[in-house]
Amino acid sequence: MARSRTPKFDASEVITNEIIRIIERGVLPWRKLWTAGGSSRPLRVGGEPYQGVNNFLLTMRTVMAGHSSPFWMTLPQANALDAKVRKGEKSSVIVYYGQSRKDAGADEHDRSDGDDHSDEARIFRFQKSYRVFNACQIEGLPDSFFPDPEPAPEHPPSEPIPHMQAFFDAIDITTVLTGTEAYYLPPVDKVYMPSITRFQDPRNFYGVWAHELAHATKAPHRLYRDFGFSKFGNTSYAREEIVAELTSVFLGQTLGFTAHTLEMNAAYLHNWLRVLRSDKGAIFRHAADAQRACDYLIAGSEAGRAGRSAEAA
Repeated sequence: MARSRTPKFDASEVITNEIIRIIERGVLPWRKLWTAGGSSRPLRVGGEPYQGVNNFLLTMRTVMAGHSSPFWMTLPQANALDAKVRKGEKSSVIVYYGQSRKDAGADEHDRSDGDDHSDEARIFRFQKSYRVFNACQIEGLPDSFFPDPEPAPEHPPSEPIPHMQAFFDAIDITTVLTGTEAYYLPPVDKVYMPSITRFQDPRNFYGVWAHELAHATKAPHRLYRDFGFSKFGNTSYAREEIVAELTSVFLGQTLGFTAHTLEMNAAYLHNWLRVLRSDKGAIFRHAADAQRACDYLIAGSEAGRAGRSAEAA
């Protein structure tokens, strides 16, 4: 009798289903303002911040589990520090992307026939998964993995936050402060935002602004994201909303605000669910899109401030 095969572990499916289950509860946990040990981003064992989808996944898991340390590591890394994962603790799946090179012609055995094979090579991209634990799940780690939390800064209601305002003002994308709606209008390449005085918490103002600037990065003369014909409610629209949401998450980690939109309702959550249920690879691609958008806006702000400093000198 043939033995049944154990289904191959599919990290994309497991991670996507995890996110779907969370969103089905009607929450987006990554919107909670948090710091773990003074860091607003999950960190590798060596202190380097995670990027893209791993940043998003570990941010979500840190918030949900209430971890107070920003550090994550594999079991071998913990063992190398003479530390031990507590019994019963569950690991978190994250992913690694790489690429390998393979000759486009025959393999070395076939090359012995003397034929003239091409030296061209094909590049194969691959995804691998691995498991990590938060430092709070591990016993015996040095105190450096549990830095003291920094006090949360207080911001007066409806007033600009200087370092955030300076960051956004330096970006060379026109923003018009008017009305009660927030949106990016492609034909005129402008972002429209309500005034900060309409926001009780000024951090929400910057979260919305980041979201709309993320949409502006899709323009052909910037990052040119094209998911096909987009109108409110269709799949292309939903994909772009996910990119803008994650861009706001990543920027917020740098500046100190949470992702935010003026509307947070069942329809918004449905956009996420429709894309994730139909495409298990979507969150990985769109997190990469968001990381590129975040990097683009950060570079644009730095260039803008450098230009102003040069003019003032």
